[in-house]
Amino acid sequence: MRIVSGIQPTGNLHLGNYLGAIRNWVRMQDEWSAKGAQCLYFLADLHAISMPHDPVELAANTREMVAALVSCGIDPDKSILFNQAQVPAHVELQWLLNGTARMGWLNRMTQWKDKAGKNREGASVALFTYPVLQAADVLLYQATHVPVGEDQKQHLELARDIAQKFNNDFCAEGAPLFTLPDPIIPPEAARIMSLRDGSAKMSKSDPSDMSRINLTDDADAIMQKVKKARTDPEPLPATVEGLAGRPEANNLVGIYAAMAGTSPADVLAQFEGKGFGQFKPALGELLVETLSPMAARYRELRQDGEALDAILAKGALKARDLAAPTLARTYQALGLVRG
Repeated sequence: MRIVSGIQPTGNLHLGNYLGAIRNWVRMQDEWSAKGAQCLYFLADLHAISMPHDPVELAANTREMVAALVSCGIDPDKSILFNQAQVPAHVELQWLLNGTARMGWLNRMTQWKDKAGKNREGASVALFTYPVLQAADVLLYQATHVPVGEDQKQHLELARDIAQKFNNDFCAEGAPLFTLPDPIIPPEAARIMSLRDGSAKMSKSDPSDMSRINLTDDADAIMQKVKKARTDPEPLPATVEGLAGRPEANNLVGIYAAMAGTSPADVLAQFEGKGFGQFKPALGELLVETLSPMAARYRELRQDGEALDAILAKGALKARDLAAPTLARTYQALGLVRG
């Protein structure tokens, strides 16, 4: 069993990033590695260049993401942690699979339509072929399982289609080259909204730093942001249904539930009838207790660029070794002569 998953390197990581993706990676590492599975987690820096970007910022964000993942619990000795750019086999396999992928398949990708918008002629070729690189990312390692959210289901289906067509076209019957990966549907990721607007996702692009809990925030900053989070004057209801039409209240209850590993219904059972003057301090203390050790480790790691580069180099070496047999067999299957 082999799990492969990637994440784009972005700066200013916040609570939404942790609860939405990183925490699930840590859970999979700990639970699946105990079953003998191998977890490969990569920073998708090659995917990042499909959109306009600042090269200096991308390099900095890549190191920041490594620091965040390790501080949140990813163990480079349990998992293989690397960035795509150090494993050229990703782009090599993408090109080899471009001959199997079909324009019609890529034209139907909803993320292509969303990101390109009305200016498809002005979008990069990399953005259009992004899903083929995603397919290469997982097929290269013979991944058996890939964690997917709603927005990535279509891309995993495409990877399976490409693998199946390649196996049919270039492999002897009964001897497929590529494993068709199965999806892992992780536990429902908490959808964390802005502390200033319960209808908008928590985001690093929000101009107000008070809208988000950053992974670098200290205890005082966390408590201050929770204290000033937008709410309404009503007490907390007895049931989840009572949160309808109260987006800010719903968001804070959801954050508490996610951090405590419980359900919103259980949170309301504990705080029913209480106002935010009582609820916010409890939420702040829970966040501080959980995030402060991570934040301290994160700040420490960010200052040691050599250590972060060493983590990536170590992971990339392992990844290149795992990738080599599949890449060699793909060249051979296509009739490409290599020295």
